[in-house]
Amino acid sequence: MSKKVLMVVTNHTEIDAENKTGLWLEEFAVPYNIFKEKGYDIKVTSIKGGRVELDPNSIPEENPAEWEEAQEKLTNTTQLSNEDANQFDAVFLPGGHGTMFDFPDSETLLHVLQEQAENDKVIGAVCHGPAGLVNVTYKDGSPLVQGKQVTAFTDSEEEEMQLVEKMPFLLESTLRLKGADFTSKDNWADYAVRDGKLVTGQNPQSSASAANKVVEALEA
Repeated sequence: MSKKVLMVVTNHTEIDAENKTGLWLEEFAVPYNIFKEKGYDIKVTSIKGGRVELDPNSIPEENPAEWEEAQEKLTNTTQLSNEDANQFDAVFLPGGHGTMFDFPDSETLLHVLQEQAENDKVIGAVCHGPAGLVNVTYKDGSPLVQGKQVTAFTDSEEEEMQLVEKMPFLLESTLRLKGADFTSKDNWADYAVRDGKLVTGQNPQSSASAANKVVEALEA
């Protein structure tokens, strides 16, 4: 039986009138290909379903040919539903600034991730993808990230992007407030951590590292 992986992506498309956003392509395409190469059964969903827009800054001048299949999956995604809970060996959350707006308050995503955690299954997220973790709790009310080693897009990286004032919250600071043992490397360094069944990556450069640690957790 091949492992089953649920990938959940953002549908949010703008930070403000001047700044478009969406899914960060590398953070989806690279993990997608890694999971595919392992022979995993992958389901791609989004918060609202339908076409998923990419952050314009994440679209390379020359699109790698090996990313084409992954991009095709974004043209008409299935809407995430409560029925997706407990159906997958791993749930993976790619980033993009869009996740800061629609991941934290999605009751469906919170339910799917709570069930995933309660059943001791793998959860992975990269860059801004951990925005989906900030409001997840176990059924006893304790935060999912409490006492766990995690990383994510750092406050320092957000400052370098000059988007601090435009974010609904700062991801690193909020994860720390939820009790996470937050660790990171220098801005834009490739860095991912695995704490048991929870895997997180710092930034786009960490996409492959995060996906590989999800594989490590699944194969353990």
